Amino acid sequence: MFKEEGINAVVLNHNIDTPYITHQEQKNEGVKFIRIDSDITNTFKEEVSEDELKETTEKLTEIFKKALNKEDLNVKVEKLKNAAISSMITLPEESRRMQDMMKMYNLGGMDPSMFGDTGLTLVLNANNDLVQYVLANPEGENTNTVCEQLYDLALLAHTPLEPEAMTKFIARSNEILTILTK
Repeated sequence: MFKEEGINAVVLNHNIDTPYITHQEQKNEGVKFIRIDSDITNTFKEEVSEDELKETTEKLTEIFKKALNKEDLNVKVEKLKNAAISSMITLPEESRRMQDMMKMYNLGGMDPSMFGDTGLTLVLNANNDLVQYVLANPEGENTNTVCEQLYDLALLAHTPLEPEAMTKFIARSNEILTILTK
């Protein structure tokens, strides 16, 4: 997605990177590092008004909350330029940094949601065929399966799934392949 738009991303995957970034931000006024999955910038979206996507967002939010049985699910609908991208997870930079700090100080057992909304948002691409299928077939035979798969794929791209969620994901993937071969 970034390469298509001519944007380079810096990969920081060592333990020293988070403190180094914080140090650089403190030393250099006006410099701010933001992770690429903290939000979707206008570079990747088609220009549309919020009103244009309001009804779609409301419908998809209701469908996904019901299918996933997650009433607290945050859903955002965007028209991404790349129609191949169906869904993704975003996490605000502040929430991510709080999680990083908790890991750094060995507070991994603490629940990040105790500080309020974790900010995890499921972003759905209104230009994607699977998202359009869900929108057109809210009560369809395969709608719940598609919703679950889109959510798990987005989560999987964001962070490893919990063992139980991974087991369900694999079983659902096999079920989808079986449907395709009929």
